[in-house]
Amino acid sequence: MRSTFKVLFFLKRDKQKTNGSVPLYCRITVDGQEARFGMKCDVNPKIWDVKAGKVTGRTAEAVKINTLVENVKAGIYKVYRELQERDNYVTAEKIKNVFLGIEQKQQTLLELFDWHNKERKLQIDVNLSKSTYSKYCTVRQVVSDFILYKYNLHDVPVKEVNQQFLSDLEIYLFGVHEYSKNTVVTMMKKLRHIIEIALNKEWIYRNPFKEFKLQWQKVDRGYLTQSEIETMIDFRFEDMRMEKARDIFIFCAFTGLAHTDVKHLTNDHIQPSFDGKLWIRGKRMKTDTEYNIPVLNIPKMILEKYRGQTKGNLVLPIFDIMTYNTLLKKVAKMCGINKNVSSHLARHTFATLTLTKGVSIESVSKMLGHTNIQTTQIYARVTDKKIGNEMSAFAGNVRKLDMKMQTTQNQNEVSIGSIISTLKIASGRASDAIWENLTTKVWDKLSGIERQTFVSETENMKSKPKTYRDFYVVLMDYFLNNLENQDDSHTLG
Repeated sequence: MRSTFKVLFFLKRDKQKTNGSVPLYCRITVDGQEARFGMKCDVNPKIWDVKAGKVTGRTAEAVKINTLVENVKAGIYKVYRELQERDNYVTAEKIKNVFLGIEQKQQTLLELFDWHNKERKLQIDVNLSKSTYSKYCTVRQVVSDFILYKYNLHDVPVKEVNQQFLSDLEIYLFGVHEYSKNTVVTMMKKLRHIIEIALNKEWIYRNPFKEFKLQWQKVDRGYLTQSEIETMIDFRFEDMRMEKARDIFIFCAFTGLAHTDVKHLTNDHIQPSFDGKLWIRGKRMKTDTEYNIPVLNIPKMILEKYRGQTKGNLVLPIFDIMTYNTLLKKVAKMCGINKNVSSHLARHTFATLTLTKGVSIESVSKMLGHTNIQTTQIYARVTDKKIGNEMSAFAGNVRKLDMKMQTTQNQNEVSIGSIISTLKIASGRASDAIWENLTTKVWDKLSGIERQTFVSETENMKSKPKTYRDFYVVLMDYFLNNLENQDDSHTLG
């Protein structure tokens, strides 16, 4: 579709000179938008024909002025045609600049990238994470490498970024760098943001991404099973940094918080709620969406563990994301977990555990701070009371992990001698020898967490065992019952 175009010459009568002459101006109009400039020529208004746009008469002065008008008009029309063929989008201001020889310097892609990244750097820890800034820097470098690789140039004008450029870049990312589909999509979206800036600045007038499809590849994000979480909690780390990384991961797995949200988590975010229990209330750094999460026993124990060990009002000693992910991979390897454990896996684990244990997807959506229906498939307004009730049920389902965490914190091994002494069961009698022997064999087959649980159940019994024989019967019943439920207790259901 061709634009409307018009060239008009007129007298600027408000600038009349002392001799009565008036400056001659040219006005260019394209699609209703105007640009004007002075012709550096003065005309007697008495001989100016407004309708014809020229001087009347055949004097030398008239011929000179009219020739100037015709030459300028012809030159402007020529520029208009050239710009239409070259850019396929023309403005009055652009025609004027080209005709007068003051066309703007071509804006280049990498210069725009550098300007953008410089501006974004100032926003780090304000409304931008350091990792997001780093991704833009990475994409800038990759695009620079591509331009050198493909065109043997150090930069290209923004207006030369077309669909062919994008297709070639995509092939380069897949073929030369061997990036995954989703990594390429992420990088191309960063580049699309830069192109949108050029559009807003009117450096280009067509978006090359308009017909360029960017589609995520669905992947199984993975999660840790309850058995794997138990293994991670149970493991004794000699390296305190790895223990901290494990604790932060477990905290995220039972709150659903992302690394950046935990990094900025303060005591002000942890508040008592309507049910008298502690809740974490805040907004996600990534989306500015509110989340409200009940604090279960495990994250509460972790908060207590690191109380007084952090800077300022922060509640946990958080590593930077790269160090944290590196430590998590070592943690997984030491625990025998053959999965790609990263910071975000804790968030997926939280979603999987809660959904599996009966928490509704609506409640999970609100606690995770998801912003749209595509993220959680079902999105609904959920009350805090509903979340509180469902998380209480979830807390009961993971009570065994509570005990395991408590055992890890205390690091006290329950001995058979201590419980026998607590129950005041006499020992040393010859008639009890066989029962002592059998009791010890069963006790040795129990894990530390199972022993701790047995002690807790024994303390709550109304009728406690008085002899070794009675103790053995109670212990054996517990052992057989635990054996029958072993599969259920070590899976997600």
